[in-house]
Amino acid sequence: MHCLMNPLEPDQIFRGRDDLRPLPSRPRTRYMTGHIDRWSWMGLSSGGLRVSRFFVAWRPALRGKTPEDRRLLELLDPVAESVGYEIVRLRMMGGAARRTLQIMAERPDGEMNVDDCATLSRAIGDVLDAADVINGDYVLEVSSPGIDRPLTRLKDFEAWEGYEAKLELDRLADGRKRFRGILAGIEEDAVCIDLEGEEDTTVIPFDWITEAKLSLTDELLKRGAEQREQRLARGAGDEDDDEHPNHSDEDA
Repeated sequence: MHCLMNPLEPDQIFRGRDDLRPLPSRPRTRYMTGHIDRWSWMGLSSGGLRVSRFFVAWRPALRGKTPEDRRLLELLDPVAESVGYEIVRLRMMGGAARRTLQIMAERPDGEMNVDDCATLSRAIGDVLDAADVINGDYVLEVSSPGIDRPLTRLKDFEAWEGYEAKLELDRLADGRKRFRGILAGIEEDAVCIDLEGEEDTTVIPFDWITEAKLSLTDELLKRGAEQREQRLARGAGDEDDDEHPNHSDEDA
């Protein structure tokens, strides 16, 4: 979809294609500061989402909140990738006496079992011991993101389209920072979400989201159960292969 953006008065919202008017040539995105102003996102071709609002700003660090978190991510991202994993979120938690380095990770296919956690933990532990970048004692915890997982990368919002999520922004939008709705995919660097009571899809740039996670709904629990069944079925198939290996003609 080719889109243009046109500033509206604070009490105006673009609602549908009947309001389309030719616009002068202008940059596609205009950056704003302070409170959110309302913009129309005008679709000039058929199809696509009906969008009522578009919010623009800079990108926060969802995967790591503090400067220390982000320094550790710079060090550990290549380590995780080298052994086949992606870090979803990193948090250094606790006081000065004894802290916990909490890392949520997954394979590119979204899976993460106990053996995966052990493999990644050993790889990260070796690098941290050698680099000596953390002062004082700490405990390393490596886990999967969990069923009601945090959403920290733009691709997470696309992968979990159709499921309910809770978002928190770094500033007020329509008088609030927290939103809940059904994820509706992504548009470039923005997250699309269908909010309860809103006819049109709301588009929020990924840049303004400071916290996001899936809501623990019946639909999400059902998907989790289906994934567990698939893993068990794959495990049973692997055991059968071990017990009944293929034999060549020479063995026969």
